[in-house]
Amino acid sequence: MTMFDVVVIGGGPSGATAAEDLARSGQKVALLDREGRIKPCGGAVPPRLIQDFAIPDSQIVARINTARMISPTQRQVDIPIENGYVGMVDREHFDAFLRDRAEAAGATRYTGTFLRIERDEECTRVLYREKATGETQILQTRLIIGADGARSSVAKAEVPGGDKIPYVIAYHEIIEAPEATAQYDPLRCDVIYDGKISPDFYGWVFPHGKSASVGMGTGIDGVDLKKATAELRVASGLEHCRTIRREGAPIPLRPMDRWDNGRDVVLAGDAAGVVAPSSGEGIYYAVVGGRVAATAAAACLATGRVRDLGLARKLFMREHKQVFRVLGAMQNAYYRSDERRERFVSLCHDIDVQRLTFEAYMNKRLVKARPLAHLKIGIKNLAHLTRLVSETRV
Repeated sequence: MTMFDVVVIGGGPSGATAAEDLARSGQKVALLDREGRIKPCGGAVPPRLIQDFAIPDSQIVARINTARMISPTQRQVDIPIENGYVGMVDREHFDAFLRDRAEAAGATRYTGTFLRIERDEECTRVLYREKATGETQILQTRLIIGADGARSSVAKAEVPGGDKIPYVIAYHEIIEAPEATAQYDPLRCDVIYDGKISPDFYGWVFPHGKSASVGMGTGIDGVDLKKATAELRVASGLEHCRTIRREGAPIPLRPMDRWDNGRDVVLAGDAAGVVAPSSGEGIYYAVVGGRVAATAAAACLATGRVRDLGLARKLFMREHKQVFRVLGAMQNAYYRSDERRERFVSLCHDIDVQRLTFEAYMNKRLVKARPLAHLKIGIKNLAHLTRLVSETRV
């Protein structure tokens, strides 16, 4: 039986990126994926992802130049995206492209459902149910990367806290996009902060070229996601568009405190909880999570030190911890009521808020170049949270 250096469980953006990086570095890699499952996702990718991970133009189905924020009272704030664009991908094709690229780099593909991990003195074994035959198969390996999603079976079985990741449930419908209308712009993303759509998160209308993603997320039990999405389609003038597919899945709310088991497993992507608070953005952080997991695995294989698996979380948090902290504070402050959401959209009128927000989004780091702008935003934010200003003022 073949002995792999690493078995990557999960073939989404995180797992496929980890498999590709390891294969390119000369490791013997297996990529195990169920296939046939498309994660519900708005599909937005920033320029930094496109550049850092060599995403070709063929995968970008739309180039967004404006974001529209919509408040509970239907206040609309259009934020232009200066000096670039937000790319949109369709996960059905984007994930397949990344898996194919990993295979082309040298990773060996397997299609099936992960069952469990077994060990003896000789090696670690990954057992899975092969999709084609339904039979249980075994992959022998030195290390494992668990990239199997927000409800990761690998995390639950192997990593402390892996069964307690907080999450929201996201649901969306991919529809056949209409021509541009008074309500729908194929170059604009709409983000709806309205408790009638989502009492604790937001709804969205994201163009994908010939199609569009319309959906919402919530962490509150009892919310009818399909009903809320139907109401959002009506409010957006999209109720008569043909529905192509419907998808739902959990989205984690914060990174786990630990990503490895101190032995032979390290987590990546949603399995490690790396989705940005407030925005729910996950694709960029997934591929970065895959890369740092690959880096940690390669280090462990080279040195034989299992503590090197901890590099994955250290490297990720070193660059992104502050952004996650700021976004988490913003979600806690503004998503709790329609009054707060109204004030948040009002705050987005500010030109400094707009510029700094999108500079941070495009480049994936907090901007420190304009301290006076940060001070102004901080004062205005405090004024809104303490109700020193009316939400009707700009």
